[in-house]
Amino acid sequence: MTDTEWLRLDRQICFSLHAASRAFNGVYRVILKDLGLTYPQYLVMLVLWEQGDLPVKALGEHLRLDSGTLSPLVKRLEGIGLVRRERSAQDERSVRVRLTEEGVALRERALEVPRRIMGATGFDLTEIAELRERLDRLTTALDAAALAEGR
Repeated sequence: MTDTEWLRLDRQICFSLHAASRAFNGVYRVILKDLGLTYPQYLVMLVLWEQGDLPVKALGEHLRLDSGTLSPLVKRLEGIGLVRRERSAQDERSVRVRLTEEGVALRERALEVPRRIMGATGFDLTEIAELRERLDRLTTALDAAALAEGR
């Protein structure tokens, strides 16, 4: 491959991932409309359904989001009655996020989302698991590379 070919847009893995991410967001936008959630809000709810109440900092670590991005998401979820923010009694600086009854109940309606997403991809469970594993390995490698570059 020539040097010029390396710089073609269709050769860039980052662009392929970007395009796939935008396509996913489009499908999620339609599917999540029934739940009244945006994709980032759905991710917050997934973590809370799985982990239970969490400090904002831990929630951000799970989602790889900083507090400046996460706080408005949580505030909007609180505004629609799905979560509640509470200051920690032990540490006044720490805020915990917990599901409300409505937030817990929404989980049942959300169970259909992964099935619909799988259907939209055209992949079977094995293909999805393999792709997720490769993407996780890619993320780990890129995180390590970013650390090494930052030295």
